[in-house]
Order: sequence, then structure tokens, then C-alpha cells
Amino acid sequence: MTMHQSDTIERPEVALPNLPSGRMLIGGAWVAGASGETIAVEDPATGRVFAHVDAGGAEDVDRAVRVARAAFESPAWSRMRPLDRARLLETIARKIEENADELALLESFDNGKAVEHAKAVDVPAAAEIFRYMAGWCARLGGTVNPISGDGRQYHSYTVHEPIGVVGLIVPWNYPLAMAAWKLAPALAAGCAMVLKPSEVTPLTALRLAELCLEAGVPEGVVNVITGYGHIAGQALVEHPGVDKIAFTGSTRVGKDIVRTCANDLKRVTLELGGKSPSLIFADADIEKAAVGAALAIFFNSGQVCLAASRLYVEQSIYDKLMDAIIEVTKTFKLGNGRDPQTMIGPLVSRAQQDRVLGYIEKGKAAGNELLLGGSKGLDSGYFVEPTIFHNTQPDSAVVREEIFGPVLVATPFTDADEVVRTANDTRYGLAANIWTRDLSRAHLVARRLQAGIVWINTHGMNDPSAPFGGFKESGWGREVGEEGVLNYTETKTVTALLGD
Repeated sequence: MTMHQSDTIERPEVALPNLPSGRMLIGGAWVAGASGETIAVEDPATGRVFAHVDAGGAEDVDRAVRVARAAFESPAWSRMRPLDRARLLETIARKIEENADELALLESFDNGKAVEHAKAVDVPAAAEIFRYMAGWCARLGGTVNPISGDGRQYHSYTVHEPIGVVGLIVPWNYPLAMAAWKLAPALAAGCAMVLKPSEVTPLTALRLAELCLEAGVPEGVVNVITGYGHIAGQALVEHPGVDKIAFTGSTRVGKDIVRTCANDLKRVTLELGGKSPSLIFADADIEKAAVGAALAIFFNSGQVCLAASRLYVEQSIYDKLMDAIIEVTKTFKLGNGRDPQTMIGPLVSRAQQDRVLGYIEKGKAAGNELLLGGSKGLDSGYFVEPTIFHNTQPDSAVVREEIFGPVLVATPFTDADEVVRTANDTRYGLAANIWTRDLSRAHLVARRLQAGIVWINTHGMNDPSAPFGGFKESGWGREVGEEGVLNYTETKTVTALLGD
């Protein structure tokens, strides 16, 4: 299929990849939105519009949810053998790998990130979660309950049943991978779903849906509604036919979703914001820690929920470590994601660029010392230079609030207890990392950090088997791993009287 395009669209100087349909997927058919309105899709590296997708609304969501319900209850899906469901997921994984170059290039046009990064991180992550979840299809067994009861003979057991129709709402920072992280466990559990990608980056989600159909997923099991969050997303959250909402995005929107879902007690899982700390002790390998700390904040232009945006360095090595981080950061080329030398691409939109630059100005106004960066860096596109503040004011916005951009705040410390208290002094609790050669201290500190994910002498190592999620206002529940797939099920207890 080809994207329906306007004759007035400016053509980018680099050849576009094959584009998926800009229509919505409902029940196996690519259909236009009821409103007839469309949303422009921009290339963040240039600011040029290169495609349009339909702007779905409540009517489209209602149709998709009803189709998903029918598919969920149909024998073609509800009675499919677990091993056959596993085969479907493995086929999707292979199709992602077979189309890796196309998907990486499409992700770069859609999101702005470097093609090489998308090919090395985003695309493999999407394939691997489908392959991993394929293994769970035939393993979602229950347990036998050793009940005491009233002395008579009983047989009691549990089963995990698919929760039903789920609404999947994914963000713009890792559009392909985040869609896969939600689609794969929902399919493994046997659910039917309506996926709502970000209106800013809808294209790889549409292409992934095409691959699901090509793999043989029954029509209506996977549906995709493109549209604005406050319209299509809100309609999906409010719809009485949806049994669960799985959302990745901002903490503010996550709280709104919880309030809405409380009306009918929909099941909810949330993967939200973060303000993650890096703790670097004096005995750390300075060269490795400098590279790790720089990548932990500047990779993907800082548009990562687990970005380590707060850096705490033991006082005795502070100057040396900061010099090393600056030298590493200066090697990161800022540029168009289609340039193979690019390390840091643009932010996803002008609105995001304005937001990040606004925080930088707030940081300077609050008396924080700018050590590196602080400007756009390039005239065209939505770029922001890697930026480092130090001598920071602990109550300033750049220290307390999630910026979601390439902005690092650095602070020295002298005492382990002090730095743990400071690291935990945030409403977030998604991730943290620790750099030290003393593994005893590393594990003891890891136990005290209020974070759902703690890395030691590394950062960002995610795997489909490892639960992903946060403490406090960083979310509810966990993505991927065993907990991830069980979040798409309901546990039922069955107890039978066998005899007196």
C-alpha cells in the first residue's frame, strides 16, 4: 500500500522508505477515519511534512473495539492452540527481521533517530519481544492449590485467562519497540487489541500491523487507530468495551488515565516518567563510567524514560570525571539520522524542542552553571545540543522535573548515605545506575535505591526476560518478562468437591 499524500507536501532530499497505508486498520481492512481529517507527519531532521495519516475519533474507536470484541470471542482466535499462537508470534519476529532496513529508515523519518541506532536497538528489540513472548503461549499454566478446606476432598487449581479487549497507547520516543512491547504479550495471552500510536510517530506502528496481518494474525485481533491522544486516546480509555488500558507516556497523562479508568475499574498498567540518577564512586573505572554516563543521558537525544539525567559523582574524582564526560560528549555528532556518522539526532518535534530549550533557560535563570551546550546546535530541524549543568540548585526545575531531552545535571557528593538520600529524593523511581569496583557496596546501594531497575557498571541493558517498570510515580505494573504477559490475564480459581 502507499501513503495517501498531498500534492503540496515538501519532499525531503533523502529518498523515503516504502510507506505504510495512512489509513486505520479495523478488522483486517484499511479504512478512512469517520471525520475525514488527517494529521501531518513531519521529518524532525528537516521539519518537512512527508506524509499524512487519518485522524481517528470516538466513532472509529468504537468500531475498532467492537471488531476486537468479536475477534476475541471468535473460535479462530479463542480456540487457537497455544503452539499455533506461538508460531504466529515467531513469524512476526522473522518478518520484522526481514524488513529491518526498511523499518529502521522509516523510524528515522518518523522519529528523527539515527538509522544505525534504530537498526541496532529498536528493530532487534521489537523482533526479540515477539520471539520471547512466543515461548509463553504454551506456558501460561496455573497452579494446583493445596487447600485445607473443611476436611473433605477437593481439587483446586488456577488458570490464567486472557483479559479480553485491551487498549494499547504507546509514545513517540521508541514507536516501533514500544508498540511491540505491548502487542507481543497481549497476543501471547490471547487478547484482542486496539493500538493507538502517538500522532507524532504513527508510521512504524502501521507497518508493524501490516506485518501482523501478513504473518496470519486473524482479522480483528490487531486494530490500529491513528489520532490525537486527547481525542482517539481518550475515547479508547473511556470505552466501556475495553477491559484494560496499557499506557506508556507521561506521568501527567497516566494519572488522567487512572482517574478515567476508575469509573468502571478497568485494569491499568502504566509505564511513566523518570528522573533517574547515575551514582559514580571514586573507585569506578573513570573511562567506562564517563562513556556510560554520557550515553545514559544523550542516547536517543535524551528522549528516554530511563535516561540518567541526574549525575552524582564522588567529590575526589568529580573534576576528572566531568572532564572525561565532556570529552566523550564532544565526539557525539549532532545531525540528520540518515547520516551514518550521526550519534545524536533531532528531538521529535518543534514542541519538544521548545520545551527542552525552555528548561535550559530556566536552568540558567535559576543560577545553575552551564558547562556544555545549551543551544539548538543546528539551524534547521528540531535539534538541541547535549547540555550539561553543574553546581546545580537542588530545587530548580532542571533538577526536579523530567525534561525528556539531552540535558544532564551534575552534583558532587562525599558520603554514600548522603547520595542515596539525594537520589531517592524525587517523585519518580524508574531506574538508576551505580559505577564502582566494590560489588558489595554496589549491591547494598542497589537495595536502598527506590527504583524499579538498577544497573551496576552499565546502563540501559534491557532484555525481554527482565521485568521493566518503576516505583512511585514512574508507573504501575511491569512490561515484558513473565510479569508483562501475566498483566494481560485474569487469574481464575476453580475448586471442585471430589467426595466426602
